[in-house]
Amino acid sequence: MLTVIGEGLVDVVQRPTGIEAHVGGSPLNVAVGLARLGHPVQFIGRYGRDAYGDSVAAHLRSSSVMVPRGPDSLPTSVATALIDDDGAATYTFDLAWELPGLVDRLPFVLQGTTLLHTGSIATMLAPGAAEVLAAVEHAHPSATISFDPNCRPSIVADAGYAGRQAEKFVSLADIVKASDEDLEWLYPGEDILDSARRWLALGGSEGPAMVVVTRGAANAWGITAAGEAEAVTPAVDVADTVGAGDSFMAALLSGVVDLGLDGAQNRKELRAMSAETLAQLLSHAAAAAAVTVSRAGANPPTRAELNHALVPDTERQP
Repeated sequence: MLTVIGEGLVDVVQRPTGIEAHVGGSPLNVAVGLARLGHPVQFIGRYGRDAYGDSVAAHLRSSSVMVPRGPDSLPTSVATALIDDDGAATYTFDLAWELPGLVDRLPFVLQGTTLLHTGSIATMLAPGAAEVLAAVEHAHPSATISFDPNCRPSIVADAGYAGRQAEKFVSLADIVKASDEDLEWLYPGEDILDSARRWLALGGSEGPAMVVVTRGAANAWGITAAGEAEAVTPAVDVADTVGAGDSFMAALLSGVVDLGLDGAQNRKELRAMSAETLAQLLSHAAAAAAVTVSRAGANPPTRAELNHALVPDTERQP
């Protein structure tokens, strides 16, 4: 069982051509991405008893994501995304983030979890961030931990606080992914790859096995103890960039699971991953992100769509 914990929300997307609403939230998108790639996954988050909450629940069900927590009395969180003429998104948020009672239920809801992913607003915004950290600490002895800071300066404006908070999770994570924009904001003036290299050393023997950096249309990059690797980002016509990083994260984790490296018992093997294997994982993840940016909204690929995207054009049947 894979578990994703974090925010689910509704993206109200304002384009030059009009307004649309899509279910989103970085962790929720990762959960959907993993489920579409064929993995059993549960999503631990929150949504309200309102029309937006109904759409969140329906979206999760339609992708076969299990939801152990029902709606609560708070409004469903909303992110308003303004899409410019180049397809890039700028966000504003109306959020409620807390998970009351979760800590007491962790032994039950995390039973059988071999990989736990979290990140973004859920790991930064009180009071829920403390509950998420408790979940990570509970899962760490038995599960692979993954983390994506997916920073939102419009919500958490203090980069110093955000950096300290991110490093708490990095030091407990086995797999870390960040964008170049995340690292530039968290560590201004520092080379982004040097920041990633420093993250690899956090936590010592309990810290990351790999740190990966996405760089928009430029090549994705990653580092393990065995070395560094890059993967070419496929060239596609961009509809928008909503959910691209989340699709990358889901496919990266899917690749790790496909290799049989999820679960704390496989930490040694995960840490021994070669740069060549990392490069293959990065290519796999970059292809998933390319599918997502080619269509509107946070719409990660199915395994069949990803497999198709990974086949070179010269090998496809006419």
